[in-house]
This record gives sequence, C-alpha cells and structure tokens, in this order.
Amino acid sequence: MARIFDIVEYPNEMRNEIVHRFPETGPGDFRIGSQVIVRDGQMAVFYRDGVALDTFGPGRHTIMTANIPLLIEKIGKAVFSDRTPFPAEVYFVSMREFADQKWGTPQPIIVRNPGMGLGVALLQGFGTFSFQIKDPQQFVTQLVGAQGVFRTEDIEARMRSMLLSKLQDLLGETAAKHTVPELIGLTEEIGAGVRAKAQDDFGAIGLTLKTFYLENLKPSTKSAEELRAMGMLDMQTYTQLQAADALRDAAQNPSGGAGLTAGIGAGLGIGQVMGQALSGMTGAGTPPGGGAPAAAPTPAPSAGGMPAVMTPAEAAQVLRVSEEDVIAAITAGDLKAKKLGSAYRISKEAVETFLKG
Repeated sequence: MARIFDIVEYPNEMRNEIVHRFPETGPGDFRIGSQVIVRDGQMAVFYRDGVALDTFGPGRHTIMTANIPLLIEKIGKAVFSDRTPFPAEVYFVSMREFADQKWGTPQPIIVRNPGMGLGVALLQGFGTFSFQIKDPQQFVTQLVGAQGVFRTEDIEARMRSMLLSKLQDLLGETAAKHTVPELIGLTEEIGAGVRAKAQDDFGAIGLTLKTFYLENLKPSTKSAEELRAMGMLDMQTYTQLQAADALRDAAQNPSGGAGLTAGIGAGLGIGQVMGQALSGMTGAGTPPGGGAPAAAPTPAPSAGGMPAVMTPAEAAQVLRVSEEDVIAAITAGDLKAKKLGSAYRISKEAVETFLKG
C-alpha cells in the first residue's frame, strides 16, 4: 500500500530556504483528515492533481482530498499500479525577510558626463538589498515548479539582473540633471529610486523588494585599454590618455625606466608621446598641405621658463638628460628634491643650484 501521511509539517527555520516541498520528490498520499501544521513565519500552498487549491497560514489545518483509505487499500494496487489516484503536495513557504543580500556591478555603468573629461563616465557600485514573499501561490507556481527545495541562490541572479537594470536606467535619467560628482552624493535618493522602479518586476513573480541600499558609488578604475575595447575611445583619445597615464606613473615611480612607456610605443620617450598626442588633438606641428608633423623643438634650459616645482621627468627635459640621470643625482645628494610618498618633487631653485655646480 502506498505510504499515508497523517501529519504534514516542516519544523525548520528556513534560513536560506525559500520553499520546501512535502514530499520532496514524487506525489504525496494524503488521506481525508490529514493535518498540516504551519509554523509562524511560514505559509503553505496545497496542490492536488497539479493545481493549487488553497493557501494556509500559521496554525493547524485539516486538508480534504479524494483519497479514501479503505477504497485505495483494496483496489489501488490493481487499478492504479500502487500509485495514489489523487496526488497531492504541500509547499512550505518562508515568509521571513531575506536580508543582507549582496549586489554589485560586474561591469561599469556608462553615464553621460557633459563638460567634464571625455563627456562620459564609468560608474561602479555595490550594496545590499532584502526581499520577502508577497504571494506564496504565485511564487511557487511561477518559479518553484516541482522542485523539492528552492533556496535563495536559485533566484539571486535573476533579482540582481532586475536591480542592475533599474539602477542603470535611473543613473541614465539622473545624469541628465546632475554631474557625476553630484551623483556620487545622491546614494540615498538613487537607492530609493531603484526600489520604486523594481517593485513591479518583483511583484510579477510574487515577491516584494523590502530594501535596496547603495553603499558605494564611484568612478570605475578601468584602464584606457579596457575603455577602448568597450568602444568608448577612438585611437587619438586613447593615445592622449596613455600619455597622461605615463606622466602620472613617472611622477609616482622614482625608479623610472623604459617600462613606464610600455604600451605607448616602443622606443618613444614620454615627452615625444605627449607631443604627438597634443599635436593630434590640436593639429599643431602639421605642415601645410598635410604630411607628417614636424618634430617639436626641445626647449633649452631657461631659468625663467622653469616651473616652480617639477617632476623628475620635467627636470630631465630642462637639463637635457634622461630621467634616470635625474634620479641618480637625487640619490647621490647632488640634486635636492622632496620625496612625497613614492614620488619626487624638485624646486626651480634646486635645479638652478645644481646647474651652478
């Protein structure tokens, strides 16, 4: 005879479980008068013949099926191949709030940034959200199906996709009225906006989005190479950014070396690359009628033309030596310089003193 269940319950806190089916596999044989015990923080959805018939709240409930024990015992094996003719299942659904769910931007979000830099910006963010079951029967019908156990990880990817879609949409709208620095200061307003926008999508699968927090929103650290791979930069702008990055790295790296210009062009110095990038941007250095741009003349050392404070690379241009020679002079104590973190800064007076010997 098929197994008969008299008491149906699931005494589990369901920390990570959203839905637990009873029985986990196959049809359940519930006879008339079977008791379903639903605990606080749970709801139970009763299915018979594959159709949701009722939803039970916390407490003890008596379910009515078409299974008549004596009749099934006598004819079930012969007629129904030892299977219940009236299959039924109970799905226990956790009604607690699932808090501290993590979200983040796997790829930076592109927003307009008119009047600043390239006119666009890449933003990355992360934070937390929480959700709760709103309609147990709808959730089980649309998402759970016949699964024995449905956990939070089974729906995390879908929820994050919905949230990131709304975040990207909202940032696009907000960026039309605010600059990127202003956007970064509107985390609370943006979080509330995403929550409002996502409610309909969550409601369509029987959920409610309880909270959405934007803990951090900041410019992306994507390099010029990655930006160009995303189709964000043309070759000219890419070369300009590479040259600017090289100058920044040279100022921060006291050891200097050819490695600073790797990826910009083998054998080209930083000054040459910057000059080429600027000439490409302004058109300067291009002779009339086209042709290759003329090489920019190297300025002669002039005390009057020196900036008040210089990087080793700038001092090397003034002195007409390599940056490594400038670093060597600083290390030897012949050229006075101030070290800030890992970078050196050299005053005009120090260079003039060095030239005087």
